[in-house]
Amino acid sequence: MAVPLHQKIRVGAYVAAQRLKGVERYPLVLMLEPLFRCNLACAGCGKIDYPDAILNQRLSVEECLQAVDECGAPVVSIAGGEPLLHHEIDEVVRGIIARKKFVYLCTNALLMQKKLDVFHPNPFFTWSVHLDGDREMHDHSVCEDGVYERAVAAIALAKSRGFRVNINCTLFDGAEPERVAAFFDQVMAIGVDGITVSPGYAYERAPDQEHFLNRRKTKELFRDVFRRGRGHKWSFSQSSLFLDFLAGNQSYHCTPWGNPTRNYFGWQRPCYLLGEGYAKTFKELMEETDWDAYGTGNYEKCADCMVHSGYEATAVADAAKHPLKALAVALKGVATEGGWAPEIPLERQRPAEHLFSRHVEQAMERIKNQTLRRKAS
Repeated sequence: MAVPLHQKIRVGAYVAAQRLKGVERYPLVLMLEPLFRCNLACAGCGKIDYPDAILNQRLSVEECLQAVDECGAPVVSIAGGEPLLHHEIDEVVRGIIARKKFVYLCTNALLMQKKLDVFHPNPFFTWSVHLDGDREMHDHSVCEDGVYERAVAAIALAKSRGFRVNINCTLFDGAEPERVAAFFDQVMAIGVDGITVSPGYAYERAPDQEHFLNRRKTKELFRDVFRRGRGHKWSFSQSSLFLDFLAGNQSYHCTPWGNPTRNYFGWQRPCYLLGEGYAKTFKELMEETDWDAYGTGNYEKCADCMVHSGYEATAVADAAKHPLKALAVALKGVATEGGWAPEIPLERQRPAEHLFSRHVEQAMERIKNQTLRRKAS
């Protein structure tokens, strides 16, 4: 089972409680980025193009756990950068598990075998290994040969020691449905517990801006992939309605507050993918962000986004409201034929603003002042 039953029950109870209390906006997954530094330089990544002074910064264990407590989401996805470069990441994970939160530790797996001994199998813990396809596809995506083989070896070792392991697969323009389907067969055969799949997002700071999917291509790709999955035992660690959305069968607006992000700069506005300002507290993020200014149809940068960090929470909320619809998709599978669900019109979206350097400049000034104070003392 891609999502364990006890996780479904706890998360389902959390969502039901929010609905009963009449809460309109609530977090589902905390995206915790304890650092931006990585040991790879993927062309499609917008997380590592910062000055060294910022890449050298880390959230402390206390700051990470404070974010978990402040947010209250039942699931924490620890991303980055590469979280295993954080020297106290095992303490962070143990602290989150002690709070009975489900932890997904995202990693490119280059350090996974070396670090495996400091972690222990736990019902609240899952490794989430980045694999963007078969050997050729993945090594091309991460811009380094041999990474796929090391990741697969790390997955095998983790499984042999009793850990739950998912893969996190991002698909880009040019992905071949037949190869993607064959790759899903491969990872199921090596024993992974689930697949998280999503189309890539065009990060402003990513070196490669040519291979991100638009919404039409996303829907066509996922229909072609899911069509080839009929009769195959693919386990996705995502809601059936989100997968249905990827195939163009649901009309959803994003709910960026469902996956709030905490990193070195603060609480990121409006979402994991766009950094257009930062709040000092989670409360400030939720109450003072102009949520209506973002999302497909509202903002040019969001026009083509169909990423899970924006839409999975939408799908979960829809499943809570319409459980029979969600059950039907889960039982019958994603529809791969027929017309598309209505698309969100873009005529009234506001033009993109390029704001990504402001918080960097402020952080550099803060780091400079902190360095001068240390020297003076």
